[in-house]
Amino acid sequence: MARGTSPELIALQHDAEDAGLQFAIATSAGQLAGLVTAADELVVISEGLFADPEQASALLEGRSPVVVVQPVEGALAAGFERIDINRATAGLMRVPGALVERLHELPVDVDAVSALTRIALQSGIAMREVPAAARTGSGWRMVRSEAEAYALEDEWMRARFAQEGPRTPGRTVARFAVLSFGSSLLHAGNASNVVSAAVLGAVAIAAGAGWFGFMWCAFAFLAIAWLLVEASRLLRATERHALGQACPAIPRADALVWLVDVGFAALILLDTPRFMGEPVIAWLCTPVILLLLLLLLPRVATGRFAGLFGDRALLGLILGFASGLGQVLVVVRLLSVALVIAALVLPRRRDG
Repeated sequence: MARGTSPELIALQHDAEDAGLQFAIATSAGQLAGLVTAADELVVISEGLFADPEQASALLEGRSPVVVVQPVEGALAAGFERIDINRATAGLMRVPGALVERLHELPVDVDAVSALTRIALQSGIAMREVPAAARTGSGWRMVRSEAEAYALEDEWMRARFAQEGPRTPGRTVARFAVLSFGSSLLHAGNASNVVSAAVLGAVAIAAGAGWFGFMWCAFAFLAIAWLLVEASRLLRATERHALGQACPAIPRADALVWLVDVGFAALILLDTPRFMGEPVIAWLCTPVILLLLLLLLPRVATGRFAGLFGDRALLGLILGFASGLGQVLVVVRLLSVALVIAALVLPRRRDG
């Protein structure tokens, strides 16, 4: 159902037809009735409904038709339509196609969704209430204007990212950046790809700065690269949620963290003199042990401080400061000892 064609609808039609689906645009209740047969089943989503896809699909499960409803308190002010003294619509239903034929009996300019809701209820279609947990916060809302859409988007992102990962200084900065600029990138449709490309750029700059001896600058850019990785992790999680995609076995952000870790190891080696006759394995051990401990600690320990040790932005700042004092090797060894002590002292993670 649409008020008319638009470039966005035409693009959607092409995508649907390329996927082997039939696509039709109905601009009136009469046109809709002409497209639906008695053998069809109709899923109706009211214009402007913002709801979690998993919650919505769960309410439509089963073989029986259903009209999804909610308590009337607060629903009318939010833009939903009253059904009776206690209930309001929730903007979602699944009804038999045979009911659509009755739209022919109504005036041409009737609101198809509202009329179909009334017809479904009069026909004895069961009602199912949206759980209270699904209605909290930004979980189930009606968007009536562009201003409401932007406000709801910000609210949804804040609620979603509030629980993403441990609270550390670096991750807090990454969350703030995503909340400030993530909406613009998400609207462009390539948010995580743009930020992932920026990660590669920051790592390349760090490598160039390290090669020319600007070690403090190189460590700083690796810290920035890790912040961008965490931002891309949040954005990619948002994209997967919107598209209903499962998280892959190895998320892209994890692979980028490994790249950043390799950058840290390379810079530490560049700032670590190799003595004559010293075996290569001994020269490599110092950064390798540090980074392996950084990977191991979050897996064996829990609590606030376990996440703190995995904050590569802090690591980059510490090593950048140490590089300015010419004490990178000493600081790396001290950090390795601190990580071992932390693994012994912090509460153990219990799997399963």
